[in-house]
Amino acid sequence: MNIDLSEKVAVITGAGRGIGRDVALRLAEEGVTVVGLDVNPEAVETLPAELEKHGTVGFSYVCDITDEARVQEVIADIAEKHGRIDVLINNAGVGATAPTDLLTERAWRLVHDVNLTGTFIMCKAVIPVMKAQKSGRIINAASFAAIIPVVGHAAYASSKAAVVHFTRTIAGELGPWSITANSYAPGMVPTQLNHFTERDEAEQTRLLGTLSLRRWETTDDIGNLICFLASDQAGYITGTLIDVSGGKFATQIPGSAYAYAESGDASSLP
Repeated sequence: MNIDLSEKVAVITGAGRGIGRDVALRLAEEGVTVVGLDVNPEAVETLPAELEKHGTVGFSYVCDITDEARVQEVIADIAEKHGRIDVLINNAGVGATAPTDLLTERAWRLVHDVNLTGTFIMCKAVIPVMKAQKSGRIINAASFAAIIPVVGHAAYASSKAAVVHFTRTIAGELGPWSITANSYAPGMVPTQLNHFTERDEAEQTRLLGTLSLRRWETTDDIGNLICFLASDQAGYITGTLIDVSGGKFATQIPGSAYAYAESGDASSLP
């Protein structure tokens, strides 16, 4: 199966750094015209030149996705310049760590404003363009926290769970125009925010022990899924949450399989 994304136009939020930037570069390698949005001017400024090094023309905008007027302006400009928007990837997101009784209202609102309301504003702006062309792919970043939340992350988990149901809702609304909408749930991707690979060995072992595929997730793992969902081959997949976490807690004690594989002793199984 050959996934051909050439000549498609994709908009991705949070493209200035981290997962968003890596996914943007991956799409460029597949021949996609990538338009990156980010609230950080310095982060997004160098993106077009880097995209071009990866094989395609790239564009970028400084855009706060919680600012509806700015989002509408940017999307209108993209649609005018390129004539279409084939793929929207809502990648931008923030988090806040605190027990609920210590979580500030400001932090709660920020997380929901970016993760949920920002996704809504982006979709609202892009949907008319996709309806007019009677095609499109909307791909929203959820999180494994939308499946099993983490203590101390009530704002993040609730915002991402809401993204899942929002995505399902618009999938139902947009079917008549052949527009699909799906969300995806990454697991543990080492980033500058979580510092997974910088933690002590015992902590890394504990975290990796929750996975059926015991390795850190890479941005390529996410990029592979996004490329598929953006393609014609995924035209009959919509309204779903795809778990791309390496089988996190697919079974109660994933690490027991590794103990058995190493020892060959079935008594090591729980």
